[in-house]
Amino acid sequence: MARSQAGAKALLIPILGLLAAMASFQLGASFAKRMFPMVGAPGAAALRILASAIMLAMARRPWRGLSAKGPWGPLLAYGVTLGTMNTLFYMSLRTVPLGIAVAIEFIGPLGVAMAASRRPMDLVWVALAGGGLLLLLPLGLGGPRIDLGGALLALAAGGCWALYIVFGRRAGQAHGSNAAGLGVIIAALIFVPPQIVIQGASLFTPRAIPLALVVGLLSSALPYSLEMFALTRLPARLFGTMMSLEPAVGALAGATLMGQVLAPVQWGGLLAVMGASAGAALSGAVHPETPTE
Repeated sequence: MARSQAGAKALLIPILGLLAAMASFQLGASFAKRMFPMVGAPGAAALRILASAIMLAMARRPWRGLSAKGPWGPLLAYGVTLGTMNTLFYMSLRTVPLGIAVAIEFIGPLGVAMAASRRPMDLVWVALAGGGLLLLLPLGLGGPRIDLGGALLALAAGGCWALYIVFGRRAGQAHGSNAAGLGVIIAALIFVPPQIVIQGASLFTPRAIPLALVVGLLSSALPYSLEMFALTRLPARLFGTMMSLEPAVGALAGATLMGQVLAPVQWGGLLAVMGASAGAALSGAVHPETPTE
């Protein structure tokens, strides 16, 4: 009895940490949206990436132990897909509720897991995810109308998330734990300069800088650390199952912080995507990934 209680307590702290990571990421998205009127969605994404790169560089110094002989292609692709994913996701938030954007984006990593699986049962999760996507996309199925362009941007962000996982694995194999921090720095070097060229000094408006630091902390540095803490202490299936709560956390954050109340059919779509993700995790098809970089 005492041993089981000790085991439950050992799981409780990383579970709470993972829930805190989800809440932190969604809270960061709400702060990022406040920057849109100041610097636009691409500018907000660039500032978030820059702030995250500075924080991770100071905390982890990922260039230490870097081998010049290691392949740079996967690392470069990792940084590009990371920056593109964040930019597309923020652009989708201009017109799509946070919870729906998160759920649509979730199709990307779920698709990676399903593509590698050959078990008949996984077809159920594919069908469930597809049904959820049909309910979320503005296809005239009776639900509230959302912007098609914004939904497609979220879907494209999901595709980038899938590539992020593929290239992240390869970069990690080549450069170890330094790959994540290096990928963020590469993303900053690629995505920040164009926004400086487009917006000039207005990108660094005094009103946006504090928000960018908060977003960098809440959307990258803090949730990444919390997810890494949980990932090393939770069984893989439990971690993957809990990650399926992300769309619901996004929907609750959108309703609480942005007044984005979803209709029942939209909640149905969210629950279908979450069910597919949880089912895939429980069946062992999904391997934990941390997309908050």
